[in-house]
Amino acid sequence: MGQSLRGAILPKVKRRPERLADPYRDLDVIDSRAPRFNQVVIGTLALVAVVAGWPWLLALLALQLVVGLTLGRRYCLPCLAYFELVQPYVGEGQLEDARPPRFANMVGASFLTASVLAYVLGIGVLGAVLGLVVAALALLAAATGFCAGCETYKLAYALTGRPFVACPLPPRPRATSDQR
Repeated sequence: MGQSLRGAILPKVKRRPERLADPYRDLDVIDSRAPRFNQVVIGTLALVAVVAGWPWLLALLALQLVVGLTLGRRYCLPCLAYFELVQPYVGEGQLEDARPPRFANMVGASFLTASVLAYVLGIGVLGAVLGLVVAALALLAAATGFCAGCETYKLAYALTGRPFVACPLPPRPRATSDQR
């Protein structure tokens, strides 16, 4: 009776499937939802920064992107939030090549840095426009999945005469019934 009462009162907790890729060591691939989470954070905060007139927030966003790009995902605050708080709850999404989103982050960091420099040099209108470009493209990518930086990366491959070939992704494990 103790087991049936316990099952009626406490719902069974689903066991989270194991990750196919370690987000901090397998840097060739990334959960496809992680860049979108990052785009929501960067896009929203860049928009807030421009509307509120806070170039210091744009500087923090640029710094955060640069730190994540140079030191790794473990030091990227939106990445940590996604991989430690969101992904354990929703599970790992489809894995994709990490190079295009990494390039998009480089472009975003460049635009945010240029935005901050424009504010520092007294060209606030240019700073606001560059900040709004980052906000608009990041929020567009988050809402639709179309990442302008990612597509630019792939287009650059095509312009050099080489087709973009995604890195090999780890194989999905078989279901336990298939492993006989």
